[in-house]
Amino acid sequence: MSTRKLILSAIICALVIIVAGGAKIFQMTRDTITVEVFDLGVNRTLADMTVSVETVSQNADVTVVHVSMVGVEGADAKEGWRLLAGGTVLSPVALPVGTLGVPCATTRSVDVTSCDLAFPASEGSVTVAYLRAGLQSQWSRH
Repeated sequence: MSTRKLILSAIICALVIIVAGGAKIFQMTRDTITVEVFDLGVNRTLADMTVSVETVSQNADVTVVHVSMVGVEGADAKEGWRLLAGGTVLSPVALPVGTLGVPCATTRSVDVTSCDLAFPASEGSVTVAYLRAGLQSQWSRH
């Protein structure tokens, strides 16, 4: 094959890729994504775990989230929890000494585990998210 034919083939391939990419971008702009945020106290089942956010307490030092979980024996109860506050996603931190609450340890398959997750201090409206097995649920005070 001559050099000209190879260059022409490469240009045609590039144009096909550009057109396909433009079509995909157009398709994505027309998709609507609905995010459902639940009230505190609503149970949600994500894969094999049923979870609920019961309360959210904010003060100058820490944000404490009281959660309940059941469904998996021995899973890390802190894993998968996130807090969205002020446009920032925060991961749990250790429950500060002197803070009332039950630190989260492991979950049970039959008995409900109720515990308290600590997050860095936050102000204003917060949303608590739980992620498990590629699924996610969110809770917030309305």
